[in-house]
Amino acid sequence: MTNITLFSQIISQLDRNSFNKYVHQHQTDKHEKGYNSWTHLVAMLFSQFAKSQSVRDISNGLRSATGNLNHLGIQKAPSKSSISYQNKHRSWELFRDYYYWLWTHLGQQTGFKQTKFRIKSKIFLLDATTISLCLSIFDWAKYKTSKGAIKMHTLLDFDGNLPAYINITDGKTADNKGAYDIPLRKGSVIVADRFYNDFQLLNVWDSSQVYFVIRHKENIQYNVIKENDLPDNRHQHILKDEIIELKNASSFEKYPKRLRRVAVWDDVNQQVIELVTNQMTWTANTIGELYKSRWSVEIFFREIKQLLHIKSFIGTSQNAVMIQIWTALITILLLKALKTIAKYAWHLSNLVAFIRLNLFVKINLQVWLDKPFGDYEEPPEKFTRGILMGNTS
Repeated sequence: MTNITLFSQIISQLDRNSFNKYVHQHQTDKHEKGYNSWTHLVAMLFSQFAKSQSVRDISNGLRSATGNLNHLGIQKAPSKSSISYQNKHRSWELFRDYYYWLWTHLGQQTGFKQTKFRIKSKIFLLDATTISLCLSIFDWAKYKTSKGAIKMHTLLDFDGNLPAYINITDGKTADNKGAYDIPLRKGSVIVADRFYNDFQLLNVWDSSQVYFVIRHKENIQYNVIKENDLPDNRHQHILKDEIIELKNASSFEKYPKRLRRVAVWDDVNQQVIELVTNQMTWTANTIGELYKSRWSVEIFFREIKQLLHIKSFIGTSQNAVMIQIWTALITILLLKALKTIAKYAWHLSNLVAFIRLNLFVKINLQVWLDKPFGDYEEPPEKFTRGILMGNTS
């Protein structure tokens, strides 16, 4: 048994010295008035782990941890007004930068590595998800005439299924437009759906020596330059493998180089999937399997929306919404890091639910992760039968 709560031990996974460097860089404690940036981070992480619905829930929840706050590195539970004020005014970029630091140091652990593909290129999955908001309350989140929304343009690292980059825009921003600012890593491959079939964007990627595998639109016009041989006895789902050149003048001007077109049969959805890529040497099956891996980004979106507090917001300002999203991302990173070091085969949804129920339980975190149910022993026989029968004489 330990003297420290599970929540305190989870928070101890965070490097406070590195966090303080970003605090200094962004000057977020310049006028902190007793509610510093670390306390703010802990409060917002508590909001995610406990799925608090309001600033009142956060304040009262941390107050209930009296005697354990020092293990969290905070002096006292913040008031409702303090949380609201700092959510509106403290720079959300602090939490974004700290997420990226954590992703580099925690999210790149050996346990996150996947070995599905034998290619050397780093794999990134690109997609966007929309989070609906009430336009009358979140008037800055433009989307439609009567609806508000924000859009998360997400570049997901295939290893670990964690975002390597996120661009948060209003709901009106098209998927391909939100992708122009993503960082490009030489030799990596970006896998995306047809919404990113923007030849100007693809040309930028190709010029940066980045590979892409994109589902192309049905109205693409092209000339076939060469047909590659298809596998003889395996991978019968590969229907086409050809080298093409864009036929439409405006498209050719945006992307004047040759492309490889691969058509594969999707047996699950009973449809043909047509892909374009600038990778000429990988097998057609690898190209098809890379596109199939894009489902991981859909799973990620489902995880953060179902398991974390990200579909409703405790503050209405743009700054407050951004802080809540970035602290949700820090939370999912911590959860996946815990799942990686656990010997027990946790499903992420179960891990979230069990932590939520045991936040302030005092037990060794690693022991609990490895053996959450302890060693079960059968109760004595006299307690297993006849206890509800009463006196029948």
